[in-house]
Amino acid sequence: MDRWLFGVTIALCLLGAVMIFSASAITADKEYTHSYYFLIRQTAWLVLGLLGMFALMRTDYRRLREPAVVYSTVCVVLLLLVGTFFLDKSHATHRWIRFGPLGIQPSELAKLAVILYLAWFLDQKRRHKAAMEFCKQDFLQTILPAAGPVLIYVCLILLQPDMGTALAIALVATTILFAAGMSWKWIAGGFAASLPIIYLLITRVSYRNARLSSFLHPDSDPQGAGFQLMQSLIAVGSGGFTGVGLMESKQKLFYLPEAHTDFIYAVICEELGYIGAILVIALFLVYGWRGLRAAFSAPDGFGRLLALGITALVLSQALVNFAVVLGMVPTKGIPLPFVSYGGSSLLVMLLATGVLLNISQQATET
Repeated sequence: MDRWLFGVTIALCLLGAVMIFSASAITADKEYTHSYYFLIRQTAWLVLGLLGMFALMRTDYRRLREPAVVYSTVCVVLLLLVGTFFLDKSHATHRWIRFGPLGIQPSELAKLAVILYLAWFLDQKRRHKAAMEFCKQDFLQTILPAAGPVLIYVCLILLQPDMGTALAIALVATTILFAAGMSWKWIAGGFAASLPIIYLLITRVSYRNARLSSFLHPDSDPQGAGFQLMQSLIAVGSGGFTGVGLMESKQKLFYLPEAHTDFIYAVICEELGYIGAILVIALFLVYGWRGLRAAFSAPDGFGRLLALGITALVLSQALVNFAVVLGMVPTKGIPLPFVSYGGSSLLVMLLATGVLLNISQQATET
Protein backbone atom coordinates (compact mmCIF):
# COMPACT_ATOMS: atom_id res chain seq x y z
CA MET A 1 0.00 0.00 0.00
CA ASP A 2 1.15 3.51 -0.80
CA ARG A 3 1.35 4.99 2.70
CA TRP A 4 1.71 8.54 1.38
CA LEU A 5 -1.44 8.31 -0.72
CA PHE A 6 -3.38 6.54 2.02
CA GLY A 7 -2.23 8.96 4.71
CA VAL A 8 -3.02 12.12 2.75
CA THR A 9 -6.50 10.79 1.94
CA ILE A 10 -7.26 10.09 5.60
CA ALA A 11 -5.83 13.48 6.58
CA LEU A 12 -8.10 15.29 4.11
CA CYS A 13 -11.15 13.35 5.34
CA LEU A 14 -10.43 14.11 8.99
CA LEU A 15 -9.76 17.77 8.22
CA GLY A 16 -13.03 17.86 6.31
CA ALA A 17 -14.98 16.38 9.23
CA VAL A 18 -13.55 18.95 11.65
CA MET A 19 -14.18 21.89 9.33
CA ILE A 20 -17.69 20.72 8.42
CA PHE A 21 -18.62 20.76 12.10
CA SER A 22 -16.99 24.14 12.57
CA ALA A 23 -18.72 25.65 9.54
CA SER A 24 -22.16 24.08 10.06
CA ALA A 25 -22.75 23.81 13.81
CA ILE A 26 -24.64 27.10 14.14
CA THR A 27 -26.65 26.57 10.96
CA ALA A 28 -27.52 22.99 11.93
CA ASP A 29 -28.64 24.07 15.39
CA LYS A 30 -30.98 26.69 13.93
CA GLU A 31 -32.41 24.60 11.07
CA TYR A 32 -32.43 21.12 12.63
CA THR A 33 -32.06 21.90 16.38
CA HIS A 34 -28.98 19.68 16.47
CA SER A 35 -25.45 21.05 16.12
CA TYR A 36 -24.05 17.70 14.99
CA TYR A 37 -26.60 17.12 12.21
CA PHE A 38 -24.26 17.63 9.24
CA LEU A 39 -21.29 16.04 11.00
CA ILE A 40 -23.23 12.84 11.76
CA ARG A 41 -24.44 12.52 8.18
CA GLN A 42 -20.96 13.15 6.78
CA THR A 43 -19.46 10.62 9.22
CA ALA A 44 -21.93 7.97 8.05
CA TRP A 45 -20.89 8.54 4.43
CA LEU A 46 -17.24 8.57 5.49
CA VAL A 47 -17.54 5.15 7.13
CA LEU A 48 -19.33 3.77 4.07
CA GLY A 49 -16.72 5.27 1.75
CA LEU A 50 -13.81 3.93 3.78
CA LEU A 51 -15.29 0.43 3.73
CA GLY A 52 -15.59 0.68 -0.05
CA MET A 53 -12.04 2.04 -0.31
CA PHE A 54 -10.61 -0.83 1.75
CA ALA A 55 -12.54 -3.35 -0.36
CA LEU A 56 -11.24 -1.90 -3.64
CA MET A 57 -7.72 -1.68 -2.24
CA ARG A 58 -7.77 -5.47 -1.91
CA THR A 59 -9.44 -6.09 -5.29
CA ASP A 60 -7.21 -6.45 -8.33
CA TYR A 61 -8.06 -3.51 -10.56
CA ARG A 62 -7.75 -5.76 -13.63
CA ARG A 63 -11.12 -7.23 -12.74
CA LEU A 64 -12.66 -3.85 -13.57
CA ARG A 65 -11.69 -4.17 -17.23
CA GLU A 66 -14.01 -7.12 -17.82
CA PRO A 67 -16.66 -6.05 -20.37
CA ALA A 68 -19.47 -7.19 -18.07
CA VAL A 69 -18.24 -4.83 -15.34
CA VAL A 70 -17.69 -1.89 -17.70
CA TYR A 71 -20.99 -2.16 -19.57
CA SER A 72 -22.97 -2.79 -16.39
CA THR A 73 -21.48 0.28 -14.72
CA VAL A 74 -22.11 2.53 -17.72
CA CYS A 75 -25.71 1.32 -18.14
CA VAL A 76 -26.62 1.50 -14.44
CA VAL A 77 -25.32 5.07 -14.14
CA LEU A 78 -27.16 5.99 -17.34
CA LEU A 79 -30.43 4.62 -15.92
CA LEU A 80 -29.87 6.55 -12.68
CA LEU A 81 -29.26 9.78 -14.59
CA VAL A 82 -32.45 9.29 -16.60
CA GLY A 83 -34.36 8.26 -13.49
CA THR A 84 -33.72 11.59 -11.77
CA PHE A 85 -36.05 13.31 -14.28
CA PHE A 86 -38.98 11.15 -13.12
CA LEU A 87 -38.53 12.14 -9.47
CA ASP A 88 -39.48 15.30 -7.63
CA LYS A 89 -37.15 18.26 -7.95
CA SER A 90 -34.75 19.20 -5.18
CA HIS A 91 -33.67 22.85 -5.11
CA ALA A 92 -35.29 23.28 -8.56
CA THR A 93 -33.03 20.61 -10.09
CA HIS A 94 -33.22 16.91 -11.00
CA ARG A 95 -29.94 15.85 -9.42
CA TRP A 96 -30.90 13.51 -6.61
CA ILE A 97 -32.27 10.05 -6.05
CA ARG A 98 -33.64 9.79 -2.53
CA PHE A 99 -33.73 6.69 -0.32
CA GLY A 100 -35.57 7.93 2.73
CA PRO A 101 -33.31 10.37 4.60
CA LEU A 102 -30.38 9.58 2.32
CA GLY A 103 -29.81 10.75 -1.23
CA ILE A 104 -27.24 10.17 -3.93
CA GLN A 105 -26.22 12.18 -6.98
CA PRO A 106 -25.88 9.97 -10.08
CA SER A 107 -23.77 12.72 -11.68
CA GLU A 108 -21.03 11.96 -9.14
CA LEU A 109 -21.13 8.28 -10.07
CA ALA A 110 -20.93 9.32 -13.74
CA LYS A 111 -17.42 10.64 -13.14
CA LEU A 112 -16.16 7.18 -12.19
CA ALA A 113 -18.14 5.51 -14.97
CA VAL A 114 -16.57 7.78 -17.59
CA ILE A 115 -13.03 7.14 -16.32
CA LEU A 116 -13.58 3.36 -16.22
CA TYR A 117 -15.14 3.23 -19.69
CA LEU A 118 -12.50 5.38 -21.39
CA ALA A 119 -9.60 3.55 -19.73
CA TRP A 120 -11.02 0.19 -20.85
CA PHE A 121 -12.02 1.24 -24.38
CA LEU A 122 -8.83 3.12 -25.23
CA ASP A 123 -6.66 0.36 -23.82
CA GLN A 124 -8.44 -2.10 -26.13
CA LYS A 125 -7.71 0.14 -29.11
CA ARG A 126 -4.07 0.68 -28.17
CA ARG A 127 -3.49 -3.07 -28.32
CA HIS A 128 -4.30 -3.08 -32.04
CA LYS A 129 -3.04 0.28 -33.30
CA ALA A 130 -0.22 2.69 -32.56
CA ALA A 131 -0.96 5.16 -29.81
CA MET A 132 -0.56 8.29 -31.90
CA GLU A 133 -2.27 6.94 -35.01
CA PHE A 134 -5.61 5.47 -34.12
CA CYS A 135 -7.28 8.74 -33.13
CA LYS A 136 -6.09 10.47 -36.29
CA GLN A 137 -7.14 7.78 -38.75
CA ASP A 138 -10.28 6.22 -37.38
CA PHE A 139 -12.94 8.70 -36.29
CA LEU A 140 -15.95 6.39 -36.61
CA GLN A 141 -14.35 3.39 -34.92
CA THR A 142 -12.43 5.14 -32.16
CA ILE A 143 -13.21 8.76 -31.37
CA LEU A 144 -16.97 8.55 -31.75
CA PRO A 145 -17.39 5.36 -29.64
CA ALA A 146 -15.07 6.82 -27.02
CA ALA A 147 -16.76 10.23 -26.86
CA GLY A 148 -20.34 9.02 -27.40
CA PRO A 149 -21.16 7.80 -23.86
CA VAL A 150 -19.35 10.81 -22.40
CA LEU A 151 -21.45 13.23 -24.48
CA ILE A 152 -24.65 11.42 -23.45
CA TYR A 153 -23.71 11.77 -19.79
CA VAL A 154 -22.77 15.42 -20.25
CA CYS A 155 -26.06 16.25 -22.01
CA LEU A 156 -28.15 14.54 -19.31
CA ILE A 157 -26.27 16.35 -16.56
CA LEU A 158 -26.69 19.68 -18.37
CA LEU A 159 -30.45 19.06 -18.44
CA GLN A 160 -30.58 18.55 -14.65
CA PRO A 161 -29.15 21.35 -14.80
CA ASP A 162 -25.57 21.04 -13.50
CA MET A 163 -23.13 22.74 -15.83
CA GLY A 164 -20.21 22.57 -13.41
CA THR A 165 -20.24 18.78 -13.13
CA ALA A 166 -20.76 18.42 -16.88
CA LEU A 167 -17.68 20.53 -17.60
CA ALA A 168 -15.69 18.61 -14.97
CA ILE A 169 -16.51 15.30 -16.67
CA ALA A 170 -15.63 16.72 -20.09
CA LEU A 171 -12.28 17.98 -18.74
CA VAL A 172 -11.33 14.61 -17.23
CA ALA A 173 -12.41 12.77 -20.41
CA THR A 174 -10.28 15.10 -22.52
CA THR A 175 -7.28 14.45 -20.27
CA ILE A 176 -7.64 10.68 -20.68
CA LEU A 177 -8.09 10.95 -24.45
CA PHE A 178 -4.99 13.11 -24.78
CA ALA A 179 -2.95 10.75 -22.60
CA ALA A 180 -4.11 7.82 -24.75
CA GLY A 181 -2.69 9.45 -27.85
CA MET A 182 -5.37 11.71 -29.30
CA SER A 183 -3.88 14.43 -31.45
CA TRP A 184 -4.05 17.95 -30.03
CA LYS A 185 -5.73 18.98 -33.30
CA TRP A 186 -8.79 16.89 -32.45
CA ILE A 187 -8.83 18.37 -28.95
CA ALA A 188 -8.51 21.92 -30.29
CA GLY A 189 -11.30 21.22 -32.78
CA GLY A 190 -13.58 19.87 -30.08
CA PHE A 191 -12.85 22.85 -27.85
CA ALA A 192 -13.58 25.30 -30.67
CA ALA A 193 -16.86 23.51 -31.44
CA SER A 194 -17.93 23.60 -27.78
CA LEU A 195 -17.29 27.32 -27.26
CA PRO A 196 -20.53 28.52 -28.95
CA ILE A 197 -22.52 25.96 -26.95
CA ILE A 198 -20.95 27.08 -23.67
CA TYR A 199 -21.57 30.71 -24.62
CA LEU A 200 -25.27 30.05 -25.24
CA LEU A 201 -25.62 27.97 -22.06
CA ILE A 202 -24.31 30.93 -20.05
CA THR A 203 -25.86 33.92 -21.79
CA ARG A 204 -29.31 32.39 -22.40
CA VAL A 205 -29.78 31.28 -18.78
CA SER A 206 -30.42 34.15 -16.40
CA TYR A 207 -28.79 32.80 -13.23
CA ARG A 208 -25.63 31.76 -15.10
CA ASN A 209 -25.41 35.16 -16.75
CA ALA A 210 -25.81 36.75 -13.32
CA ARG A 211 -22.97 34.61 -11.98
CA LEU A 212 -20.71 35.71 -14.80
CA SER A 213 -21.58 39.37 -14.22
CA SER A 214 -20.98 39.03 -10.47
CA PHE A 215 -17.61 37.40 -11.17
CA LEU A 216 -16.53 40.25 -13.44
CA HIS A 217 -17.96 42.99 -11.18
CA PRO A 218 -18.67 41.53 -7.71
CA ASP A 219 -18.84 44.95 -6.06
CA SER A 220 -21.54 46.21 -8.47
CA ASP A 221 -24.22 44.24 -6.58
CA PRO A 222 -22.70 43.30 -3.20
CA GLN A 223 -26.08 42.49 -1.64
CA GLY A 224 -27.35 40.52 -4.63
CA ALA A 225 -25.54 38.51 -7.30
CA GLY A 226 -22.10 39.34 -5.92
CA PHE A 227 -22.95 38.59 -2.28
CA GLN A 228 -21.49 35.07 -2.06
CA LEU A 229 -18.22 35.95 -3.75
CA MET A 230 -17.78 39.12 -1.67
CA GLN A 231 -18.40 37.20 1.57
CA SER A 232 -15.95 34.50 0.47
CA LEU A 233 -13.22 37.07 -0.19
CA ILE A 234 -13.92 38.70 3.18
CA ALA A 235 -13.50 35.32 4.88
CA VAL A 236 -10.24 34.61 3.06
CA GLY A 237 -8.83 38.05 3.82
CA SER A 238 -9.89 37.97 7.47
CA GLY A 239 -7.77 34.93 8.26
CA GLY A 240 -4.42 36.60 7.88
CA PHE A 241 -1.36 34.43 8.39
CA THR A 242 -2.42 32.29 11.37
CA GLY A 243 -6.22 32.61 11.20
CA VAL A 244 -8.79 33.73 13.74
CA GLY A 245 -8.83 30.28 15.37
CA LEU A 246 -10.78 27.06 14.97
CA MET A 247 -14.56 27.53 15.45
CA GLU A 248 -14.07 31.33 15.53
CA SER A 249 -15.16 32.18 11.98
CA LYS A 250 -17.63 35.06 11.70
CA GLN A 251 -18.51 34.59 8.03
CA LYS A 252 -20.10 31.22 8.75
CA LEU A 253 -22.65 32.98 10.97
CA PHE A 254 -25.21 33.27 8.15
CA TYR A 255 -23.05 35.61 6.07
CA LEU A 256 -21.35 33.14 3.72
CA PRO A 257 -23.86 30.89 1.89
CA GLU A 258 -22.92 27.18 1.57
CA ALA A 259 -20.14 27.63 4.10
CA HIS A 260 -19.89 23.89 4.84
CA THR A 261 -20.19 22.69 1.22
CA ASP A 262 -18.71 24.43 -1.83
CA PHE A 263 -17.15 27.32 0.14
CA ILE A 264 -15.61 25.40 3.02
CA TYR A 265 -12.15 26.43 1.84
CA ALA A 266 -13.06 30.05 2.64
CA VAL A 267 -13.81 29.01 6.24
CA ILE A 268 -10.50 27.14 6.38
CA CYS A 269 -8.70 30.29 5.21
CA GLU A 270 -10.49 32.38 7.84
CA GLU A 271 -10.03 30.06 10.81
CA LEU A 272 -6.62 28.53 9.99
CA GLY A 273 -5.21 31.41 7.96
CA TYR A 274 -2.51 31.26 5.33
CA ILE A 275 -0.89 28.31 7.09
CA GLY A 276 -4.05 26.19 6.90
CA ALA A 277 -4.75 27.23 3.32
CA ILE A 278 -1.26 26.21 2.18
CA LEU A 279 -1.50 22.95 4.16
CA VAL A 280 -4.65 21.94 2.25
CA ILE A 281 -3.01 22.75 -1.09
CA ALA A 282 0.08 20.76 -0.04
CA LEU A 283 -2.07 17.72 0.79
CA PHE A 284 -3.59 17.78 -2.69
CA LEU A 285 -0.15 18.20 -4.25
CA VAL A 286 1.01 15.07 -2.43
CA TYR A 287 -2.10 13.26 -3.65
CA GLY A 288 -1.32 14.32 -7.20
CA TRP A 289 2.32 13.29 -6.89
CA ARG A 290 1.47 9.80 -5.67
CA GLY A 291 -1.37 9.44 -8.16
CA LEU A 292 0.86 10.32 -11.11
CA ARG A 293 3.55 8.01 -9.75
CA ALA A 294 1.02 5.18 -9.70
CA ALA A 295 -0.06 6.01 -13.24
CA PHE A 296 3.48 6.08 -14.65
CA SER A 297 4.40 2.87 -12.83
CA ALA A 298 1.24 0.92 -13.65
CA PRO A 299 1.94 -2.49 -15.23
CA ASP A 300 -0.46 -2.01 -18.17
CA GLY A 301 -2.21 0.64 -20.26
CA PHE A 302 -5.56 0.17 -18.54
CA GLY A 303 -4.01 0.84 -15.14
CA ARG A 304 -2.15 3.89 -16.44
CA LEU A 305 -5.25 5.51 -17.92
CA LEU A 306 -7.39 4.59 -14.91
CA ALA A 307 -4.90 6.06 -12.43
CA LEU A 308 -4.40 9.16 -14.54
CA GLY A 309 -8.16 9.72 -14.81
CA ILE A 310 -8.70 9.41 -11.07
CA THR A 311 -5.80 11.74 -10.29
CA ALA A 312 -7.03 14.28 -12.86
CA LEU A 313 -10.53 14.11 -11.37
CA VAL A 314 -9.39 14.89 -7.82
CA LEU A 315 -6.88 17.58 -8.75
CA SER A 316 -9.13 19.35 -11.26
CA GLN A 317 -12.01 19.55 -8.77
CA ALA A 318 -9.71 20.86 -6.06
CA LEU A 319 -8.20 23.44 -8.41
CA VAL A 320 -11.61 24.68 -9.57
CA ASN A 321 -12.88 24.89 -5.98
CA PHE A 322 -9.83 26.93 -4.92
CA ALA A 323 -10.30 29.23 -7.92
CA VAL A 324 -14.01 29.76 -7.18
CA VAL A 325 -13.43 30.58 -3.51
CA LEU A 326 -10.65 33.03 -4.40
CA GLY A 327 -12.72 34.71 -7.12
CA MET A 328 -10.53 33.55 -10.01
CA VAL A 329 -13.35 31.86 -11.97
CA PRO A 330 -17.15 32.27 -11.89
CA THR A 331 -18.99 30.52 -9.09
CA LYS A 332 -19.69 26.84 -9.79
CA GLY A 333 -21.07 24.12 -7.55
CA ILE A 334 -17.87 22.04 -7.42
CA PRO A 335 -17.12 20.60 -3.93
CA LEU A 336 -13.62 20.35 -2.50
CA PRO A 337 -12.76 16.61 -2.66
CA PHE A 338 -12.77 14.78 0.70
CA VAL A 339 -13.35 18.07 2.56
CA SER A 340 -16.69 19.61 1.52
CA TYR A 341 -19.96 18.32 2.94
CA GLY A 342 -21.65 15.92 0.55
CA GLY A 343 -22.09 12.17 0.79
CA SER A 344 -22.10 11.36 -2.92
CA SER A 345 -18.90 13.26 -3.62
CA LEU A 346 -17.10 11.79 -0.61
CA LEU A 347 -18.18 8.24 -1.48
CA VAL A 348 -17.04 8.52 -5.09
CA MET A 349 -13.69 10.05 -4.17
CA LEU A 350 -12.95 7.33 -1.63
CA LEU A 351 -13.95 4.54 -4.02
CA ALA A 352 -11.73 6.08 -6.70
CA THR A 353 -8.86 6.33 -4.24
CA GLY A 354 -9.29 2.65 -3.36
CA VAL A 355 -8.77 1.76 -7.02
CA LEU A 356 -5.77 4.09 -7.20
CA LEU A 357 -4.23 2.48 -4.13
CA ASN A 358 -4.57 -0.97 -5.69
CA ILE A 359 -2.94 0.23 -8.91
CA SER A 360 -0.09 1.67 -6.85
CA GLN A 361 0.28 -1.63 -5.00
CA GLN A 362 0.39 -3.59 -8.25
CA ALA A 363 2.99 -1.19 -9.61
CA THR A 364 5.17 -1.64 -6.54
CA GLU A 365 4.97 -5.41 -6.80
CA THR A 366 5.86 -5.23 -10.48
